[in-house]
Amino acid sequence: MEIPAEAFEDLRYAKAILENPSLAARIVNFFGLPVEKAFKLLPARWSDAVTRAAQTALATALHVAVATLADRGPRPSSDILHKVFVTATGAAGGAFGLAALPIELPVSTTVMLRSIADIARNEGERIRLPEVRLACLEVFALGGRTRSDDAAEVGYFAVRAALARAVSEAAQYIAERGLVQEGAPVIVRFLTQVASRFGVAVSEKAVAQAVPILGAAGGAVINLLFIDHFQDMARGHFIVRRLERTYGAELVRAAYDKI
Repeated sequence: MEIPAEAFEDLRYAKAILENPSLAARIVNFFGLPVEKAFKLLPARWSDAVTRAAQTALATALHVAVATLADRGPRPSSDILHKVFVTATGAAGGAFGLAALPIELPVSTTVMLRSIADIARNEGERIRLPEVRLACLEVFALGGRTRSDDAAEVGYFAVRAALARAVSEAAQYIAERGLVQEGAPVIVRFLTQVASRFGVAVSEKAVAQAVPILGAAGGAVINLLFIDHFQDMARGHFIVRRLERTYGAELVRAAYDKI
């Protein structure tokens, strides 16, 4: 059995997005900034600060973002509206540089998670389900690759497999107890795993914002690139999940590997 031609083309589109996740490339293409060299502009111990900011942002987003959407079946996602909000926060953050990151990042991440959930709903997901909420957060792990990754660990399905146990445990916990105890080990473990990868994209964003000449306008553009990047990751992720619901995970994976 093979999936139909139209579904195969959807999968081809999804794979083209998911296997080429590079926010740094988008920043370089737009600004001409040498991102690797620009890492030297960041203050000492910036890596720890970025990781903490990323994890705090994800925890805040988990509580807020999906609660503002209702399960009303598939409908067009409001990608542009969410871009407007995130661009505005980027303008504010860009005016103050790196110092604004711990304040700006939770806001922009919450808006981005709401956009991701909106895309999930558009692809037929029931966003009130705990497993779907966590699948929305998984998107942040798809947008960056850690320095410890090797060639076998960076693919889309490899990242999903690495997160599978943490997602399952966290979904079961949320289904049974909700998010009242946000410090529960299973929730913290999941958020930590996602934050380790999300932090890569946050670092690339922080590098660009560290360039003094960019200012507010540059911050706005960087955040526009930031949300555009994760909206693309979300679209690819939830296309794959939609096809898995229809044709089965094994058949979709086999077709994915053929592309």
